[in-house]
Amino acid sequence: MQVTVRGRRRHYRTVTFDAKANVVELIEQRLLPHEFTFFRAENFRETALAIRDMIVRGAPAIAATAAYGMAQGAQAFRGRDSKKFARHINLVFEALKNARPTAVDPVNAMLQVRAAMKSGETVEEQQAIALAAAEHFANEDVEHCAAIGRHGAKLIKNGTRVLTHCNAGWLATVDIGTATAPIYEAQKRGRKFHVFCDETRPRCQGASLTAWELAQQGVSHQVIADNAAGHLMQRGEIDLVIVGSDRTLGRTGEVANKIGTYTKAVLAKRHGIPFYVAIPLSTIDWNLKRGFDIPIEERADHEVLGAWGVVDNPSTKNSKAKVGKRAYVRIANSTSTARNPGFDVTPAELVTGIITPVGIFKPDELWKRRMELIGM
Repeated sequence: MQVTVRGRRRHYRTVTFDAKANVVELIEQRLLPHEFTFFRAENFRETALAIRDMIVRGAPAIAATAAYGMAQGAQAFRGRDSKKFARHINLVFEALKNARPTAVDPVNAMLQVRAAMKSGETVEEQQAIALAAAEHFANEDVEHCAAIGRHGAKLIKNGTRVLTHCNAGWLATVDIGTATAPIYEAQKRGRKFHVFCDETRPRCQGASLTAWELAQQGVSHQVIADNAAGHLMQRGEIDLVIVGSDRTLGRTGEVANKIGTYTKAVLAKRHGIPFYVAIPLSTIDWNLKRGFDIPIEERADHEVLGAWGVVDNPSTKNSKAKVGKRAYVRIANSTSTARNPGFDVTPAELVTGIITPVGIFKPDELWKRRMELIGM
């Protein structure tokens, strides 16, 4: 998407690969919206760390990062022994796979890279194929998001008031976004609408990332507290909910997404508001049979007990001033601990439709049309 940095507007992708330096380059999302800068992961372990520590986040974005991490690990291998190379690739795969367990996209992306590598006869050939396959996955993600936008834009009319949760935008993908793709496409088509961004505690990706994105793109929006959504729904001020997903079960249509998504789905059902989930095909898990089997990431309790922000932010009138220091502030009682599940699972019966690159489906249609979707 287009970002204005120091008065200059240009296009950026969330994740790119510097082939000459064998470095995965990522937008440092922990510093947004206060500072726009990049993190350069110089080896596959640093790439895994960037995923784990949420320098990069969002299922499609960490999938592309994992795919590039596979290529990065492959390029770093020295020697011609195919068996040693295969063991090395297994090590790379496991390190990246375990960085964040809930999303299925990174595993699907790496499996695509590994499958492509099998066509290479030598280590050198497999290294080259790994990089090409990673680039293909990243480019395909952008194409999928654009297609999601084209299919989903018809849901947004003039005057529509849309609720989002967390960040399923450009920053959560390689470009364009999933839940935001219909928003950006509707904007491109000249429609006037308004977006409510759930703050999305505890890391506040809605307030810090989605709101920043929409501001960059000139989309009318407001940040709301997570608990305000029900009030707005009750008063008829929300017409549509669009969220993303970190794992959607192809067999059942159940949706794993950022914690709080299930709550919004229940509220939407109660008030008769359409609830849509926007996903690339890499987000579909065709193997798991029930949502309770999805591994739910339990994150550190300090995320719930406090918050990160910027202190002593200098006046914006001084164009040469640097951004204020990023700091953690304790909010909760000093002796309390916390539970911090990162995701929840929304049952299929609460989902109006799933927006994919090939169209909008009812949750139970995914399995019925799996051959069409798998073949994409």
